[in-house]
Amino acid sequence: MSLFGANTGFGAGGTGVFGNTTTDSHNPMKDVEVTSPPDDSISCLAFSPPTMPGNFLIGGSWANDVRCWEVQDNGQTVPKAQQMHTGPVLDAYCCFLVKSLLLPVTKQMKQNYLTSYHISSQHDGPIKAIHWIKAPNYSCIMTGSWDKTLKFWDTRSPNPMMSLQMPERCYCADVVYPMAVVATAERGLIVYQLENQPSEFRRIDSPLKHQHRCVAIFKDKQNKPTGFALGSIEGRVAIHYINPPNPAKDNFTFKCHRSNGTNTTTPQDIYAVNAISFHPVHGTLATVGSDGRFSFWDKDARTKLKTSEQLDQPITACCFNNNGNIFAYASSYDWSKGHEYYNPQKKNYIFLRNAAEELKPRNKKW
Repeated sequence: MSLFGANTGFGAGGTGVFGNTTTDSHNPMKDVEVTSPPDDSISCLAFSPPTMPGNFLIGGSWANDVRCWEVQDNGQTVPKAQQMHTGPVLDAYCCFLVKSLLLPVTKQMKQNYLTSYHISSQHDGPIKAIHWIKAPNYSCIMTGSWDKTLKFWDTRSPNPMMSLQMPERCYCADVVYPMAVVATAERGLIVYQLENQPSEFRRIDSPLKHQHRCVAIFKDKQNKPTGFALGSIEGRVAIHYINPPNPAKDNFTFKCHRSNGTNTTTPQDIYAVNAISFHPVHGTLATVGSDGRFSFWDKDARTKLKTSEQLDQPITACCFNNNGNIFAYASSYDWSKGHEYYNPQKKNYIFLRNAAEELKPRNKKW
């Protein structure tokens, strides 16, 4: 019996070598399948930080659990830990404190809370985002909630060290010190500076016309955060710099995760952008969508690098490991078509791809 109690044998459903897997409609890219995936829709993925040796992957799901796997050098995945909760896990971030491999966030009907070894504290609504902040003069956990607050926690205390009011519910967030970006309901965008202590830096008019779905911060050549990519439910991504020399030229949007028609006379199928992740070395990015595809992009050359074959269900989450050699993505239902399309018998998957060469920048612009 496997550690997670769902499958027998760690090798079921996959192989131990990257790029050498039997293919069918659920895995048209022939990528490695992670052993013992969650039993319900996968909401988030994250790899261990570079300060920790090896590659550990965590995934949170609507099956009320967070799972952790070790990804070995030959591509095999070994279940290492599982933490159960009383509600769906909406976000999870790898802090890897002491012996803890995961810091989960759960949504409950009656109580919403963040748990770790030292914290058991409440928001008045579901917690949608969690991030670890490591500053020269403090370390804390940031949580964004549907109760319209952004809270900062010292893990040694049950009470927040700071709480900032937001105009609307937190839908997604990202942190790359010393910057945080929070996207809210009603297409709100707030940039925070984290030096000395967190504070609101700027509110930005959304470059997108539809609901925000995901956000990811990118860095400049000096490895400092300089802007962000914002994805919406309308198959579009905005690239936005915080202080660009020429905003009209440097900031732009592009269409993605669309199919069929290409002009006004032929309707297009338009899908949500579910997640965005930047390559830690090349600065290129991956997007995944409700269309069941992942795409790789070079924002500087404004070029599409690759689009995958279509999977038989949406891709709900993605991430890169710390050196960018492994791209992980999750295939599961994203509820974009409502509960009537949910099939509890449909298996969920997490795939691993060696995409280092595919993410190298190009010179040609689209």
